[in-house]
Amino acid sequence: MAANHLDIAEVAQRSGVPASTLRFYEEKGLIASTGRRGLRRLFEAGVLERLALIAVGRSAGFSLDEIGHMFAPEGVPRIDRQMLAAKADELDRTIRKLSAMRDGLRHAAACPAPSHMECPTFQRILRAAAYGAAKRSPKASALRSARP
Repeated sequence: MAANHLDIAEVAQRSGVPASTLRFYEEKGLIASTGRRGLRRLFEAGVLERLALIAVGRSAGFSLDEIGHMFAPEGVPRIDRQMLAAKADELDRTIRKLSAMRDGLRHAAACPAPSHMECPTFQRILRAAAYGAAKRSPKASALRSARP
């Protein structure tokens, strides 16, 4: 059994995932140990591939619960292509938002106006930020829905 199994320290070393995280992933059902060697958990070598899939999912912004749903009960990946497309769309929206923020910051840093408050571009940024904050506010949302 131990020949094709890795103990938790080996898995941590090979994957770069701390042992505490491996134990947490096991509690969440994302990975499963196959036994113990002394006090150390043992894992099949395939756990390294599964950890790589988890890392890719985390990098893409998926929650651990979402990642957990990407594995069939027997551990085989079953990745929902619609969920991937939806996450890609979400990333596109985030990229657009961050790009606009970056461009606004670059403009503010190099703006020739005597003060930022006199800069028309900076004023547009402020209005957009205020509109976005009001749109996200629960109070503003309640007021909008209470309108006739």
